[in-house]
Amino acid sequence: MTTRPNILFFHVDNLGFGELSCYSGGPLRGVWTKRIDEFAARGFRMTNYAPEAQCTPTRSALMTGRYSIRSGTHSVPLGAPGGWGLVAWERTLGDVLSEAGYACAVYGKWHIGEGAGRWPTDKGFREWYGPARTYDEALWPSDPWYDPERDPVSRMREGTHGDADVTEGVQLTLDVRRDVDREYLERAERFMRASVDEDKPFFVYFNHSLMHMPVLAREEFQGTSGNGEWSDALLELDADFGRIVDLIHELGLSDDTIIVFAGDNGPEEVLTWRGTPGFFEGSYFAGGEGNLRTPCIVQWPGHVAEGVVSNEIMHVTDWFTTLISAAGAELPDDRVIDGVDQSNWLAGHQEASARDGFPYWMGEKLYGVKWRNFKLALVAQRYANDPPAELSSPHLINLITDPQEREPIDAQYLHSWTITHFNRILGEFRASVQREPLIPAGAPIDHIPGPTGG
Repeated sequence: MTTRPNILFFHVDNLGFGELSCYSGGPLRGVWTKRIDEFAARGFRMTNYAPEAQCTPTRSALMTGRYSIRSGTHSVPLGAPGGWGLVAWERTLGDVLSEAGYACAVYGKWHIGEGAGRWPTDKGFREWYGPARTYDEALWPSDPWYDPERDPVSRMREGTHGDADVTEGVQLTLDVRRDVDREYLERAERFMRASVDEDKPFFVYFNHSLMHMPVLAREEFQGTSGNGEWSDALLELDADFGRIVDLIHELGLSDDTIIVFAGDNGPEEVLTWRGTPGFFEGSYFAGGEGNLRTPCIVQWPGHVAEGVVSNEIMHVTDWFTTLISAAGAELPDDRVIDGVDQSNWLAGHQEASARDGFPYWMGEKLYGVKWRNFKLALVAQRYANDPPAELSSPHLINLITDPQEREPIDAQYLHSWTITHFNRILGEFRASVQREPLIPAGAPIDHIPGPTGG
């Protein structure tokens, strides 16, 4: 058996900071997530893990190790645009790890590109099954104003590396959406077993559909919590994660597999299926702290410290660099990479994260900068439905003393010395843009950033 670690990245859609019982959910959300809690107790649990503001930007940042603003993937595409997403020049975790000998697969939504050359199977993954975009499109067929003969039809897709294009499957309906994670689990199990038979390390990028709207629990979980469908769905999420962890144990791979459980951005905001940011305030598509923190837990026995809870900052881009390092693969050196290697911090060799802050955007608009427990807000918008307010004077927030961001500034201390650190972070980003221009949204697939590119 190879000594390179297998990698399971279990990505959870729209998971608020306050949903899981190990992150303050539990009785407050009507159910205990016991399997995830057990995993956290034996792993490294982060309380300051930063995604980007929306699903597409976060997934792009994870796959490329680059802030999504660099890749032209800073916003969720609406409707069924086609021909959008990562350009061919971008290199994903799938590209790097497959070249290093990994068998790579994606299950669940891709959401960072569609069209020939932009599918997961064009970006290093051997196989993929899921929707091109997202799950609210399951609501289309039940809309009385929707006409499938005239309007776009959202379908499940699947593909294999080497195919000219992906195959269109069944229409994404509420029934398909409700049961889709069972299909993902079955396909992931087959892939993992096949990889073991081939004696190849695997990278499984598992994108669970919950807790994205519409939040629907499978039949076997309906009514099991006694607290409504949202809590039933949390039980389903917990059980599905437990099932895939059990499979890794059954295959004898527990000591040889990096397992990451992570949310992709702040909580669902649509009222019928509204999630919670827990201790903070905010939702996806906004700049509140509840959208800059989501659960993240990792295990790798013997390599990642066990039973640790840390409030040090880790950004989603850091997984790109950290996982490539763990796999012994080569980091791309011909482009700007924002992710930093967090291996020593996760191993417990140092208390401080390798990162102390990051800039954050909503779409292509710079909303602010975080540095340690401080936040410089340039635009005020906590929840997706709040109107964004561009501030004439930035708000400087101490998240220890004002975690709900009620005050624009700490009247007692001001904290104006922190501006030096915010300026450094912004200065480093702006200097990097001078070295490598941003890829515009909607760029053609053959676009290459740089004075002679595009």
